[in-house]
Amino acid sequence: MIEIYPRIYLASNSPRRRELLQQIGVRFDVILFRRGERGIDTDVDETPRLGEPPREYVIRIAQDKASAAEQRLSWRKLVRHPILAADTVIDLDGSIIGKPDNLQDSHAILRQLSGRSHRVLTAITLNDGNTTQSLLSENEVWFSALSDDDIQTYAATGEPMDKAGAYAIQGRAAAFIQKISGSYSGIMGLPLFETAMLLRQVQP
Repeated sequence: MIEIYPRIYLASNSPRRRELLQQIGVRFDVILFRRGERGIDTDVDETPRLGEPPREYVIRIAQDKASAAEQRLSWRKLVRHPILAADTVIDLDGSIIGKPDNLQDSHAILRQLSGRSHRVLTAITLNDGNTTQSLLSENEVWFSALSDDDIQTYAATGEPMDKAGAYAIQGRAAAFIQKISGSYSGIMGLPLFETAMLLRQVQP
């Protein structure tokens, strides 16, 4: 069997990103980060800088995750493979929306998204030991108008709690989404087209 992609390390705690890599036949090992209460990777400071645009922020965080994973490889003295990291945020009128702090925050975020469009930005970074490359997937999602009952019922499932923008397009929130423009996998958290582009540049 001819291997199209190299074996890599995935620097992510996300089961969705694992499923997406498996979908395109990438062989990988996971580098787990320490996780905070909201599923935040505590090895990386995800605090936005003052005035930082969403595009610059999400690329910086993906690069920081790749750097943190490289440090963990060094500490553990593991065999070297390319490292893939990713980060996803919502851009709502230039404001960065990440994962909700708590149940009430998930309600507030969903009310903001209700009845309008927003942008989903997912950055990926590949560090092959010699070079570090990043790509950005920009997508738009249109939400239907949500009632308070819609929001409370959805939030009560727990699905929003570790998701950027407090929803998962591949989950129950699909019932709220009128249309999308861009990459479905990018909205899920790992744009497969861009990921494949980077991986093809590295010899298996």
